[in-house]
Amino acid sequence: MKLIRSKAMAVSMSLAALSLLAAACGSSSTSSSSTSSSSTSSAPKDITIGTAYAGTGTYATSSLPELDGLKLWIQLENKKGGAYVGAYHKRIPLKLVAYNDQSSASTASVLYNQLITQNKVNILVADFGSVLTAPAVAIAQAHKQLLFDQSGTGIPFFTPNNPYIVLCDLPESSIWPSPLAQYLGVKKIKNVAIVYDSNDFDQSQAETLKSKLTAEGVKVGYYQAVPTSTSSYGTLIKTIQATHPGAVLELGYQPNDTAFLEQLQSSGVKFPMTFTVFPGQLLSLFQNQVGKKGLEYTYTYGTNYFNNYTSVSEGLTTKGLLADIKTYYPSANNTLGLLGYNTGLVVQAALKNATSLSQLALRNALTKVSGSLNTVNGNFKINSEGAQVGELLPLAQLFPTSSSVKLKVVYPTASASASAVYPAP
Repeated sequence: MKLIRSKAMAVSMSLAALSLLAAACGSSSTSSSSTSSSSTSSAPKDITIGTAYAGTGTYATSSLPELDGLKLWIQLENKKGGAYVGAYHKRIPLKLVAYNDQSSASTASVLYNQLITQNKVNILVADFGSVLTAPAVAIAQAHKQLLFDQSGTGIPFFTPNNPYIVLCDLPESSIWPSPLAQYLGVKKIKNVAIVYDSNDFDQSQAETLKSKLTAEGVKVGYYQAVPTSTSSYGTLIKTIQATHPGAVLELGYQPNDTAFLEQLQSSGVKFPMTFTVFPGQLLSLFQNQVGKKGLEYTYTYGTNYFNNYTSVSEGLTTKGLLADIKTYYPSANNTLGLLGYNTGLVVQAALKNATSLSQLALRNALTKVSGSLNTVNGNFKINSEGAQVGELLPLAQLFPTSSSVKLKVVYPTASASASAVYPAP
């Protein structure tokens, strides 16, 4: 196996008794271009799963726990002898090939291509988020390889002419802010400021919010895109303050949200409502970085990590998953770890229900289980373009406790565990 210009390091991981090698997978019957099926005389010796991950850089804090969640699923399945593959009526061991893209979309592009053309993986899994998933979409489609998209939720990824993508763990990002927009309308907040990163993930949220708020008669008095690399928000905060907003919505990735909240606190500026995206996904990290005072009474998206699923049709319940994460991968004890594990469950459903290991057979199997697959991440349901429409995100607020903050859902009312506090004290 060749290294990628000395930048990409293959990760060799031992999961249970199986050594996970960063090497080309065995015979042609297991390659991505193969149409091996139950008619083949013998089953492949293993199912190879390939992915890129951000071991360093901007996205590492989100990518690494997501990878660990996927590794947990592989470990648990290999303890049973592997994942059950319906085309062969047996369990087959899983092998993981994972390359470090160092939070670089251009490096990720090279690695995705290598996973398909050199490693010939059976299952291709995207790295975290829209920025690092974007290069995989076109590459997978060109090679007719199904892309298991974990958390790349940008609208442009899903088109009628591309059957080679399925969004596993989160809804398409244009759906995310619907409860937030409804809440702002219910509260009759008349002036909203929106600052967002200029990438597919955040821009689609911003556009949805602007459209929905305008339709509800809510004025968007400030609407500004910034580079995803933005780390200085002091001037923006002062500019936003001058518009006297009833709510400020900052749409970014984890480093953006951390910087915004830290600088908002240090500025002494108080807004009646402040919303950021990632505290609900990495709450412990934000508590360590921003602190209780910088988080209390701010809003974020709620996630299924904070729900207690006692009945599922595939995989572990919430209690079982949290116990195994704490035992094997403590760093995955957050929403991103849940998403990585759930990606494994989607792969599992595809392997179990597909009539062969061909890429379209895997995709058709997921269409078959759409709407009936219930996991620790909620109801898996995709539309005809492969976009997730089942796992919705409510609006949550962070309430102070004696030593930290606690996330509670505040909208929609039917699923709320607390009443929102507005304006913030």
